[in-house]
Amino acid sequence: MRFDVYSPLLLSLLLPAVSPLIGRRVAPALAARVLTCAAALTAAATTWSLVLLTTALVGEAPPVVAEARQDGRQPVDPVPEVIGIAACLALVVVACRVHRAVRAERATRRALRRLAEGQPADTELIVAASDVARAFAIPGRPGRILVTSAMLGALRPAERRILLAHERAHLAHRHGLLVTAAALAAAANPLLVPVRRTVAFLVERWADEQAATAVGDRAATARTLARAALTAGRARTACALNFTDRAVTRRIAALQTAPPPRLWSAAAAVLALGALAALSAADATDDLVGLLTGLLS
Repeated sequence: MRFDVYSPLLLSLLLPAVSPLIGRRVAPALAARVLTCAAALTAAATTWSLVLLTTALVGEAPPVVAEARQDGRQPVDPVPEVIGIAACLALVVVACRVHRAVRAERATRRALRRLAEGQPADTELIVAASDVARAFAIPGRPGRILVTSAMLGALRPAERRILLAHERAHLAHRHGLLVTAAALAAAANPLLVPVRRTVAFLVERWADEQAATAVGDRAATARTLARAALTAGRARTACALNFTDRAVTRRIAALQTAPPPRLWSAAAAVLALGALAALSAADATDDLVGLLTGLLS
């Protein structure tokens, strides 16, 4: 247990380091999925490791130590007491962070559902009168797409089709679930915040590629993204297609080249990191159970 229990924490340093490379070199659809899965596994493993480190304090409890010594057994110190206490405090922080993240997610979903209230069941597109250029997908059954009049006015008819194809891709592939899973993983393990950002970027790249495929024109899709960025810059707010200044040039540049390949070997390596973290936590669990069994028997 002395090594295995710390392995998930060490592995959670590797995943953020490789995620930007995976985001650049692997097809967005595959990269987003594997990074989200790996982040979820790593976050679960690191949280469980904190639980194990906290549980190891049982071996330090005075009644257990006294009983073991009366039986002529020398208790084995699985982890230093100070580490167990630190792990206990870290668990409290993790619980608070995850609670806040869940509350924020629920509040966001309630706000999105309110935007779609009163619309006919078969209405996919909701046009809102606003001078702020925005567009986003509203998950649900059915999923909706909300576009402001300012955004529609800023785009040509062909560009509007690209916009709708982009947002439909978000709904069709349930990108909201991937982003939520990555956000919860980052809440449980702050070291995974860069992975959350990469996943958020990748789902936009994924939707870009889907839109380009739907209209059959990568250059036109890139021009639409550029026009949306300029419109959002004038409005000084978040824009359609989820633009940010740091992401816009990367996304446009990606559409001006060939689609990235599906590098299954790289994807498998990323998943292996998450699986290794989970296996290390499982091994540490077996070690701790054996240790505590020996102390309490």
